[in-house]
Amino acid sequence: MAVVVRAGAAPMMWLGGLAAAVGLVPEGFTGRRIGLYGGAAVFLVAAAVVAAVRTGRYRELERGATRAARGDILQDRAVTLRNRRRRHRWWLLAAFAAAVGSAFAVPAAGGLLLAGAGAGLWLKARALGRREEAAERLLWVRTDWVEGGRPAGARVKGYRTTGPAAGDAAPGGARRR
Repeated sequence: MAVVVRAGAAPMMWLGGLAAAVGLVPEGFTGRRIGLYGGAAVFLVAAAVVAAVRTGRYRELERGATRAARGDILQDRAVTLRNRRRRHRWWLLAAFAAAVGSAFAVPAAGGLLLAGAGAGLWLKARALGRREEAAERLLWVRTDWVEGGRPAGARVKGYRTTGPAAGDAAPGGARRR
């Protein structure tokens, strides 16, 4: 389940960082220094907001988690990453274009906003991983319940659990080493 949360973090942080770097080229209306300070503030706010949003729903579903049944389809980590990133690639490209375009008004702020959202997703996945490690169980979402890649969407009725050695993902959605 944390793999789905974590899947969007890396592309958002990379594209946000690239957009911020490209955004430093034009002077903009506000100037580079104000753009960077404003972007840093927006980065922190976006990371905090994204990390905090829907945590109650995650905890509610986590409390009601049941052991994975034999008939549950639990997807491989690589397949989950590929599907999630394919489904959201146009949104990411549009966000990247908007971040670069906003650099003509406030340099680097749009890119740092996008990177902050990615950092917030990464923080959320890390928090989920800490809870998975503390409970010594991995949380999964049935693939037929995940609508549009949302692990806490309306169609998700509950999480499934397995032992920490199951699957190819470590707690928090990272690759098992």
